[in-house]
Amino acid sequence: MRMSAARNFAALRSSIERIETHGAACGLRKVPLGHAEADAHLQGGLALGVMHEVFAEAGRQGAAATGFIAGLAGRVAARRPLVWIRQDFAEVEAGAISMHGFSELGLDPRLLVTVRAADVDQALRTTADALACDAVGAVVLEVWGEAKQLDLVASRKLTLAAQASGATGLVLRMAAEPRASTAETRWIVRAAHSPPGSKPWTAWGSPQFEAQLVRNRHGPTGRWIMEWKCDECLFGKPAAYSQPVAAAPAYRPHQTAIIQRRAS
Repeated sequence: MRMSAARNFAALRSSIERIETHGAACGLRKVPLGHAEADAHLQGGLALGVMHEVFAEAGRQGAAATGFIAGLAGRVAARRPLVWIRQDFAEVEAGAISMHGFSELGLDPRLLVTVRAADVDQALRTTADALACDAVGAVVLEVWGEAKQLDLVASRKLTLAAQASGATGLVLRMAAEPRASTAETRWIVRAAHSPPGSKPWTAWGSPQFEAQLVRNRHGPTGRWIMEWKCDECLFGKPAAYSQPVAAAPAYRPHQTAIIQRRAS
């Protein structure tokens, strides 16, 4: 019995070492995000079958981070189901995930499965179960606050589950500080100003994010303004646009004459 436990422990340690070695990047499958500079830093795109983290301040930045991680999930899921796991009170804090909004981002709401967990422990167990399913494309775990349960050990367990199935894990942390984890990448996301719509009847421009890559296990970090292109379902570099300005006043002598007569 002891020999079997020792072998299992040795196998687990070997798996963890393979995850944490620098050379592990060579065997990772990747999907390009569409943003040339970000993809270059990521050596081809976002790695599949591992864990990634997105951090945001609570409040107004939460919506931006939710949109950003939805875009990441859309890229890595590859038309397979996306499981989104949230704590019960997340809907009280930030509202329910809108299927209409999901569709507006160019993503298919029919592939989205939302799960409400009573607490962090249940959310972690559900995430591990979802990641173990090879039919799932991506799993989003949304956690609010400084959850002590989501420590390095829990992160390793989720990474091993993702590696075994090939599903990609995305952890959305609201109002939390980054801690040690086995995440392949870590992002801090804020909202960026969107340009005006290209058509006169569109009131909103494309979603834009100030995305800071603060952890990249196999490459450099960086910071970019990334635009989510809803029609193409990928990120890109925002196009330059000129702000509308008031036209210069034309010379109108008849108006000058009227002003002069009123002054006299």
